[in-house]
Amino acid sequence: MISSCPHCNQTLKLGEAQQEKLQKALDGLEASKKLTIKCPSCNKGIALDAKGTAEQNIPGGIKPPGPPDLSWLKEGNLQDEDKIADVPMALVLFPKNEKLEIVRDALEQVGYQISVADSPEEAVERMRFVSFACVVLHSQYDGPSLEESNFHKYMRDMTMQRRRYLFYILIGPEFHTLYNLQALAYSANLVVNEDDLYHLGVAMRKAIPQYEELFGPFMEELTSSGKS
Repeated sequence: MISSCPHCNQTLKLGEAQQEKLQKALDGLEASKKLTIKCPSCNKGIALDAKGTAEQNIPGGIKPPGPPDLSWLKEGNLQDEDKIADVPMALVLFPKNEKLEIVRDALEQVGYQISVADSPEEAVERMRFVSFACVVLHSQYDGPSLEESNFHKYMRDMTMQRRRYLFYILIGPEFHTLYNLQALAYSANLVVNEDDLYHLGVAMRKAIPQYEELFGPFMEELTSSGKS
């Protein structure tokens, strides 16, 4: 039962007889109807439903949305699609072994949400719908070498409109960690040798600021001119 006015927030001081009269009127009210009473303090009308709940009278007749469903919070469940939208995501194409966990930990420490692809085809499909900020590929994930990797070819052939916003990391036994010339030759932003995986986080902290320093002003200029 209503106890205060939704307009002025003053307590509704109803006598016992008034409360009984109000309850009787509500008991006879159809579910789809409203009963209007007047606030003695502000003299505004208060619309009540059959349960005695006041309807919020918002200017313009706009009814605010209800509170969010917090069942996921109580259960401790956070689905991938419910994660914070502005947290950058990293797509990982890497053999499922103990080294994958090293890569995952390093990316999370830098601040990425991790999405591990089960196949190159799945990775390409995900990239159609998700704006990843980082892509990590093991050189032998999709074939015996990068030259035979369809996913690496997909990355190399990607339009610059998309590619310039992706930080592309290649990991493999043939690379020299932080060797920019080798990264450039493979159309990547960073190359890391497998033996240096425990230093992946440090390598990224070194390479990402350099990448942003080099391309940041260029991308800001494109954005300001209406291009992306």
